[in-house]
Amino acid sequence: MFYYLSKIFWFFVQPLNLTIFLLLAGLIAGIIGRRRLAVTGSVLAFAILALSAWTSLGAMMLIPLEERFPKPPLPEKVDGIVVLGGGFEGAINLARRGYELNSSGDRMVETAILARRFPRAKVVVSGGNGSLFLDGEGDADTAPRLLGSLGVSADRLVLEDKSRNTYENAVFSRELVKPKPGETWLLVTSAFHMPRAKGLFDKAGFPTIPWPVDYRTTGKEGVGFFRDNAADSLENTTIAVREWIGLFAYWLSGRIDEPFPAPGG
Repeated sequence: MFYYLSKIFWFFVQPLNLTIFLLLAGLIAGIIGRRRLAVTGSVLAFAILALSAWTSLGAMMLIPLEERFPKPPLPEKVDGIVVLGGGFEGAINLARRGYELNSSGDRMVETAILARRFPRAKVVVSGGNGSLFLDGEGDADTAPRLLGSLGVSADRLVLEDKSRNTYENAVFSRELVKPKPGETWLLVTSAFHMPRAKGLFDKAGFPTIPWPVDYRTTGKEGVGFFRDNAADSLENTTIAVREWIGLFAYWLSGRIDEPFPAPGG
């Protein structure tokens, strides 16, 4: 139930969709003669879209997420690497049987680099099709084609293809590999996603060393207009809003122990 409610809620509140719904509400209000409501809806829609696309709001919301878990020195020995899904174009790969990467593809590239650096480490790819409406191939189904092409042998891969969200990533991965005390596992995901992922893996009883990748900010962005192109700014705002809502929702539901997990927490 949590999965479906979260997907439906996010469909309505993500900035672009929320703007469309507000414009629609304003249009309907105008048609039925509710001029004040029409103006209010239009102004709110404009404000949300302008702040999301024309300002550095998204980047500034991402910075504390990306800086929460700095990348540590690599340990001498690594028993396993867990990479979370989200780096592939699932619908395209399902149709074309390739391994097209999206803007979070750094997760898979970094995993291949780490796998070659630690040739004895197992590689867990965690991610099924997490879309409520779209058909697509899960990352665990696509990853063997890419990682195999980059020199990671199939016998090292552990494929977790049932998870639909980060909570299930953590729980299902732990059930698959059953990490032993004293083992060292790296957790690879986008830097902005690491606080939520690390909190969930800790709660699931799967100790990991966070290895953040896929940074979206320099860490030096300040308040300003037109600091990036509008599409990237809108994407940053959308990602940031989703992550902060996700952290709060997982904390309220008891899936993580604190609203903003930190190193050593």
